[in-house]
Amino acid sequence: MRIIQKPMPSEYPEYSKIYMDLLDTNKNILTQLWDNFLELKRLIYSLSEEKLTYRYAKNKWTIKEILVHNIDDERIFSCRAMRFARNDNTPLPGFEQDDYVKFSNANERSLDSIFEEYEAVRKSTIILFKYLPEESLLRKGAGIDEDGTIINERTVRAFVYHIAGHELRHLKIIKERYL
Repeated sequence: MRIIQKPMPSEYPEYSKIYMDLLDTNKNILTQLWDNFLELKRLIYSLSEEKLTYRYAKNKWTIKEILVHNIDDERIFSCRAMRFARNDNTPLPGFEQDDYVKFSNANERSLDSIFEEYEAVRKSTIILFKYLPEESLLRKGAGIDEDGTIINERTVRAFVYHIAGHELRHLKIIKERYL
């Protein structure tokens, strides 16, 4: 499996540090992505439907909503990585994660349908990063805020680490607050 070196702190925004710190630095990031997915899937399938739609506080997401949020986040961050890898320097606007969750209808979906989509997205992410040209991994791109100010600059390789760490962060939250 391809080795993608962990990004330096200068390659991602400060808020991503919380995700980077959760990663196993001795493990190949693409292998870790797949292993994370399998661990999450095993855990979630062991839970009751009642647990999957439980909210530990008002306006907090359910586990099903967290899963679909992870899928959405991974799709968006993989797309950004691909754009920057292809040298598209267009600054990209952020997204409102709460609106994505609100309109996902995650709680009405079967767990099988969620994991069918999750697995397809995960395999796509792994294949994207497996075959990106080496020189593209250090290309940078940026996000923009509402007034067009450049924010959240990161390298292509920082995206794959962000995706893996973001998922681990949500897995940790599920274990701490839902179980």
